[in-house]
Amino acid sequence: MNQVVGRDDLLLVTLDTLRYDVAAELAAAGRIPHLARHLPGGAWEKRHAPGSFTYASHQAMFAGFLPTPAGPGPHARLFAARFAGSETTAGDTYVFDAPDLVSALAAEGYRTVCVGGVGFFNKRGALGDVLPGMFQESHWEPAFGVASPTSFEAQVERAEQVVAALPAERRLFLFLNASALHQPNWFHLPGATREDGDSLASHAAALEYIDRHIGRLFAAMSSRRRCFAIVCSDHGTTYGDDGYTGHRLAHEAVWTVPYAHFFLEPSV
Repeated sequence: MNQVVGRDDLLLVTLDTLRYDVAAELAAAGRIPHLARHLPGGAWEKRHAPGSFTYASHQAMFAGFLPTPAGPGPHARLFAARFAGSETTAGDTYVFDAPDLVSALAAEGYRTVCVGGVGFFNKRGALGDVLPGMFQESHWEPAFGVASPTSFEAQVERAEQVVAALPAERRLFLFLNASALHQPNWFHLPGATREDGDSLASHAAALEYIDRHIGRLFAAMSSRRRCFAIVCSDHGTTYGDDGYTGHRLAHEAVWTVPYAHFFLEPSV
């Protein structure tokens, strides 16, 4: 990452609430072709989330604690704040002295931009302003939120506008929190009604919806130079698993998440 930071643009996409089992199943079945073509080996890496809900997980990720590989460690991190005794900081780790990665990248000359999704990014009150407040520029509107059936399309369109407006020489760190998978998601499943409610099937349909549009985001982010992209979930969620519904709880379906990082080569 010491070679990447300062040279390439950076993209972090969190597919909010995406379960690992659903993501892995759809990749293996060829149901998310636009994502799968970028996944190393065509498959998601199985990792453990740093938090069981959005706020906690993103606070950790913005401090350099991305989801941890599911096998025994220690595992070297891509980014890490400088502190004595860290066992996951290696020679290739980008080490920063700032309190968070976002401000560290700003100090490196990056334009830092947040395109929010779920309520922790809506800037409608003090709590909803904490995470987007880390960025030099942040965007949220109801069209990006969990209740919008076209949320991801609207978010991608805003990201495209951000890229187009940025001077060519300025490096960009774009963060996008995709809200489409978060409840309610029943409207992404053809034929479903509000009375049917959310399910694993509608969760999967929401990921297919994201896949249909994520190619536009990747194209925009690679339109100026090479881009290093991280696409992952911040946590999973339960749909009646062992009697549990939702997240912010200690269940395998919540803690196990899909992860991938890869380069997007410039399109020009």
